[in-house]
Amino acid sequence: MSSPPFGGSNEMPAVFPDWSPYPDLDSAARAYLRDPEVALEALFGVLRGAQVLCFTLERFVNEVNGVWQEVVVCDGSRLVLWHGEDVAPGDGPAGAMTSSLRVVPLSTVTEVGCRRRLTRTPNGQARVDSIDVYLLLSSVDDAVAPPGVGEEEGRAPLRHDALRFGKTLDDGGPGQIARLEDFSRVVASLVGRPTL
Repeated sequence: MSSPPFGGSNEMPAVFPDWSPYPDLDSAARAYLRDPEVALEALFGVLRGAQVLCFTLERFVNEVNGVWQEVVVCDGSRLVLWHGEDVAPGDGPAGAMTSSLRVVPLSTVTEVGCRRRLTRTPNGQARVDSIDVYLLLSSVDDAVAPPGVGEEEGRAPLRHDALRFGKTLDDGGPGQIARLEDFSRVVASLVGRPTL
C-alpha cells in the first residue's frame, strides 16, 4: 500500500498497514507512517548509528488536525521520540505539518507500568485484547492552574511528566500489542541500571 507523501491528500484509510512484522525501525516506519522520510531523518540524526534496542509506532487520524504520527525508540541510554502532526485548517498552509523531536535520558524514567486487559476465548484460554504502558519521568509536567483558580488561590498541583502508549485488537491488533509489551519490558529492564 502506498501512502501519500508529505503535503499529499488527507484521505487516509481507516486501517493502516501492520508494522509489527518488521523487526527493524526503517522497514516498520516505511510500512506504517505516512511521512517515514521526515521521521527517519529526524530520528537517525539523533541516533547517529546507536543500536536500536526497541521501538513502538502509533498513527491515527483525528477530525480536526488530520494525521497524527509517533515513533519512540530506545537505544539503551535514551528514549528518542518523534511526533508528526498535520496542522489544523486555518493554522497554516494546506498540507502543512509539524515535526517534533524529544530526547529523554533513561535515567529520568522512574517507573514503568504495563496493564494488559485479558479476555477469555470460548475454550477458556486467556488472550490479551489491549495494553496500556506508561513511563513516569522525574521531570515535572507543565501544569497550569485549573480554570477559575488564580495565583492567590493556589498553584496548580505538580504532576510528574509521563509518556503513555496503548494498543488494542481494533487499534493495532495482536502483533502491535505484543510489540508494545516487548518495548515496555526492554525499557523496564534498563531502568535503574547504569546506562550503556
